[in-house]
Amino acid sequence: MSRYLEKTLRENLRRELQAAKLYEAAAKREQDSRRRGILHKLADVERRHAKMWEEKLAELGVQSNVDIAIPEVPASKNLTELLDDIERIEQGNDAWYQSQRNVIDEPEYIAIYDQIDADEKSHGDIATQLAEPDTSHPKRRLNRLWNAERWHKTSTGGWLGDAIYGVNDGLGALFGIIAGVAGYTKADQTILVSGMFGALASTLSMGAGAWLATKSENELMDAELHSERREIQEDPEHEMEELALLYELKGFSTEEATKIASQIASDPDQFLKTMAQEELGIHETGRGNPWSSAIFGGISTLVGAVIPLIPFFFLHGAPALITAAIVSIVAHFVVGALKSKMTVRSWWTSGLEMTLVGVIVGGASYLLGELGSMLLG
Repeated sequence: MSRYLEKTLRENLRRELQAAKLYEAAAKREQDSRRRGILHKLADVERRHAKMWEEKLAELGVQSNVDIAIPEVPASKNLTELLDDIERIEQGNDAWYQSQRNVIDEPEYIAIYDQIDADEKSHGDIATQLAEPDTSHPKRRLNRLWNAERWHKTSTGGWLGDAIYGVNDGLGALFGIIAGVAGYTKADQTILVSGMFGALASTLSMGAGAWLATKSENELMDAELHSERREIQEDPEHEMEELALLYELKGFSTEEATKIASQIASDPDQFLKTMAQEELGIHETGRGNPWSSAIFGGISTLVGAVIPLIPFFFLHGAPALITAAIVSIVAHFVVGALKSKMTVRSWWTSGLEMTLVGVIVGGASYLLGELGSMLLG
């Protein structure tokens, strides 16, 4: 184990030194003085990580500077390429450290992994913003150096989203059921009863799914907040430094950012709320209500599911099926157009796409029903 541990710690040291060197190289290529200063600070963080591994190697009686060579960064690489390299290395380090947790379980090493985890998790958001230089370059994203989840609620979300997507699911599912059953049998009563039970099942399923999804999202947000609260309690100075860096990215000077972070940190509750919003993307208004999601999702699904059934209450045979198909196709277009409110797409493109999906689902279901009738009839 000691030999394995020595090799592992050497590799840990090498990885941190390599990341530090890349950050320093990126700083040299950065023209903006403020961003350059932040890159230097991130390099310092990586060197602090390296120092921890050096100390552990020293405790084993190993010279840390032996056989650890960090290649020079090619001068031909530009800033964007270096940020891409940093992303790849940090993601690789993420997996590397996580694998060590399965083998090395001593508390002293776990504490180091947790510290590195906390640093990379927060600095990943900083580096993401740094990865978007001036507008003359193609927009680049350095996606989260550590795989930290972000939970966002958009202004178009909430009950409106649940309602639109509920109608969408109910309409699509029931149109497919009716078309399939109609292809299998021409009995109007069978088609109607199958559709009614399909509508009921879709409604209950959507309501339960919306409730569970919102509840799970809230629980994950609570877990993130609990973790952030623990980090603030254990190392408030470190968290204040992170907050100051985030404000530097917003354009404040180092002195202004430090002053703002210090003032916020003086109120523990406000400190937690600010860190949750700035670092994790969590806001109080982002918490959903599981019951309202279930109600809006379920009722809207029922509304969408009933639409293809309506003609079968007044018509019979082929006229009922043709009318149901026309009504469903028109409804698909309307729902698709409404769904564009949740996206940046044009209403007619979204509507036509939804219509095409409905035609494909209905047509395929009808043909499968016909095939089933031929095989089983």
